[in-house]
Amino acid sequence: MVPSTNLLAFALTALLLIAVPGPSVLFVIGRTLALGRKGGLLSVLGNAIGELLQIATVALGVGVLLAQSVMLFSVVKFAGAAYLIYLGIQAIRHRGGGPTAADPSRSASTFRILREGFIVGATNPKSVVFFVAVLPQFVDYSAGVIPLQLGTLGAVFLLIALVSDSAWALAAGTARHWFARSPRRIATLGTTGGVMMIGLGGIVALLGNTAELRPDK
Repeated sequence: MVPSTNLLAFALTALLLIAVPGPSVLFVIGRTLALGRKGGLLSVLGNAIGELLQIATVALGVGVLLAQSVMLFSVVKFAGAAYLIYLGIQAIRHRGGGPTAADPSRSASTFRILREGFIVGATNPKSVVFFVAVLPQFVDYSAGVIPLQLGTLGAVFLLIALVSDSAWALAAGTARHWFARSPRRIATLGTTGGVMMIGLGGIVALLGNTAELRPDK
């Protein structure tokens, strides 16, 4: 198991990094503005499940290979960027209008929203770098069971991120609820959420290789 001192130090480090808004926060806010509070929270959960897959690959040693391979890393990076842009375009296309405009998450199944969040989380290149570069620094190699220690640290990170991202989703959802009183405003919010996701996709696509990425969220 991870020593308590290492675990506490990692939790504080993760909290500081997560507290600074980054791509994950932009994704959550964009999804909430486009889909409403429920859609935003489901996106947070799906995103966390996707990052859980990344943690599992790092714990098993596959994440290191991915981070060190320019070709594989580029495939993941551009796939994630393209999917974000696709979600942004869909949000703009289906903005406002119709009987479900006040709660657009009703028009999309829970599974679909979770799946979309999962894909974004699983293909987030900055998370790969974070898990590969930061988690091993808090592992006690003399204690053995390295995969279990990496998994524990990853679980702590996800728990903190889940709480933080959910708070952002609730805040964005509250603002959206006020704007929902006007069909024009809600259409504008849908467009804003879509533009944010398209912009985020562009940022991800323009990121350099793993050596140029900061290990943060």
